Amino acid sequence: MKKFMLAVGLLSLAGGAFAAGKPCEELKAEIAAKLDAKGVSGYSLEIVDKGAHDGKVVGTCEGKTKEIVYKRG
Repeated sequence: MKKFMLAVGLLSLAGGAFAAGKPCEELKAEIAAKLDAKGVSGYSLEIVDKGAHDGKVVGTCEGKTKEIVYKRG
């Protein structure tokens, strides 16, 4: 569980730093690949408008107008 939380934390920091101008689908695919490589399963990633979510933000895209939200389960 600690590794999982570390991975999500790192992704949230990295997501905002390198993805400000990336297309959302491209960034979502990159985040999913990283989570899959860490062995994380049973999650969903959703692209939402900034501030319109109830999960953990793991990235921003389209000029920081949209967010990629991680949900477990």
